Amino acid sequence: MAKVSLDALLPREDFDVEDIPNSAKKKESFSISDLREDDFFYSALRKPDFQRETSEWDPKKIVELIKSFIYGELIPAVILWRSKGGFNFVIDGSHRVSSLVAWINDDYGDGPITRDSFNGVIPEEQIEIGKKTRSLVEKEIGKYTDYQLALKYPERVTDEVRRNSKNLGSIAVQLQWVEGDADVAEASFFKINQQAAKIDPTELKLIKSRKKPNGIAARAIIKGGKGHQYWSKFEEEKVKMIEVLAKDINQAFFLPKLSNPVKTLDLPIGGKGYSSQSPLLVFEYVNMVNNIKDLNDLPEDINGEQTVSFLKKCKKTANLINSSHSSSLGLHPAVYFYSKGGRYKTASFFAVTELLMELNEKNSFKMFTDCREDFEEILIDYDFVIQQILRNYRSSSKAVPHIKKFLLDLIYALENNSKEYAIKNVLESGDYSFVKGVDFDDTLITNESFSDTTKSAIFITDALQNAVRCRICNARIHKNSISIDHIVRKQDGGIGNFENGQLTHPYCNTTYKN
Repeated sequence: MAKVSLDALLPREDFDVEDIPNSAKKKESFSISDLREDDFFYSALRKPDFQRETSEWDPKKIVELIKSFIYGELIPAVILWRSKGGFNFVIDGSHRVSSLVAWINDDYGDGPITRDSFNGVIPEEQIEIGKKTRSLVEKEIGKYTDYQLALKYPERVTDEVRRNSKNLGSIAVQLQWVEGDADVAEASFFKINQQAAKIDPTELKLIKSRKKPNGIAARAIIKGGKGHQYWSKFEEEKVKMIEVLAKDINQAFFLPKLSNPVKTLDLPIGGKGYSSQSPLLVFEYVNMVNNIKDLNDLPEDINGEQTVSFLKKCKKTANLINSSHSSSLGLHPAVYFYSKGGRYKTASFFAVTELLMELNEKNSFKMFTDCREDFEEILIDYDFVIQQILRNYRSSSKAVPHIKKFLLDLIYALENNSKEYAIKNVLESGDYSFVKGVDFDDTLITNESFSDTTKSAIFITDALQNAVRCRICNARIHKNSISIDHIVRKQDGGIGNFENGQLTHPYCNTTYKN
């Protein structure tokens, strides 16, 4: 089941923020009314800016938490730390607190608090899962406003709501407090969170890079320049540049939107944008494009210049992959980044990105375009090879250089050779002895219904055979990278009539043809 994004319900803040020191006695618990949007306690709640997205719970888990609270069942204590400025940072328990905030304020990632955080532009997938969550909550628990209504007009609500509403005033969630400075609080956060749902190594790098240009750029791209502004301390000009660039890159990666089973070849180059994997994909991409080898050597960005520079490089490479920019090769996502069964191939995305960077550095796009039609036919027919390379090296990061090598080997083998000779020559070279044969085999399936994978495979296989092709290189064209070319160039007397137009990739039109 899809996960619910409650990330905006507890605002993010920098641990270093200071205001007027506050040494008042700390609360030992909070009640349900403390989490209303207009309450003093809620208004002081914050998440550390390095906290992971509060988006790991599905609707059922949110319902169960709210039920546990209403029925007075045990809910683990929430751990807070008070900053010098009087903010109460949630060190542990953000999903628990956010679930209750969602119920009280009717915001399941699609309500007024979230809309303010996203400047009114919330992803459609987030709105959809928010509506489903609200429907489930109202069915199994009821609205929070129903419980308020029961106080004055008990005859207007159900017996269960009337009975449970009497308990809400006496139920509270225990609070524990971390004592010490910001460094102590940060250390406590990582210790607690590593013991619970262990943080992915790449995600941990993203968290620790939150003030560095790669971390800021990645977070900006992930949210399309919306949500919490990790870049808010920069000058207004830099802020605007970051947001515009991030929005452009986000759209290049995640539009058109992906749905399963696949029923269109208009697929995004970055897979599903609203997923737990997209932040890690974007962060690795930012590091790859900007040639970041050692994160520890990268200094924090003080004024935003490095972040803007990183984003510009990211956009330039994204343009090369698939866009309407004149430099774009217009790689078709269904050929390069998806399996025959419609599964997004993260390792292939990274390998192709590195491949393009190398070809660009060596000024070898013409060589690639010369053999592109045959190259792509091999990728489609031998889709299983890349899957077996990935399986052989056991992880995406370890497999990427070998996938890139396989792609380069193919390009070089296709120089003055047929595609049959090229693939045979590459697979028999000794580097791919582990490749055994076709992977996609549904002959053992006995269920009478088609799975999403099989449906996708049927569609993709048929659709690729009939896809629109570039009239120059004869490789397939994606909707995001269509260029209309003069068959007879304007400088040679060609005019803009129907008979003199053809569909091409932008690079084929502007550079290769000339």
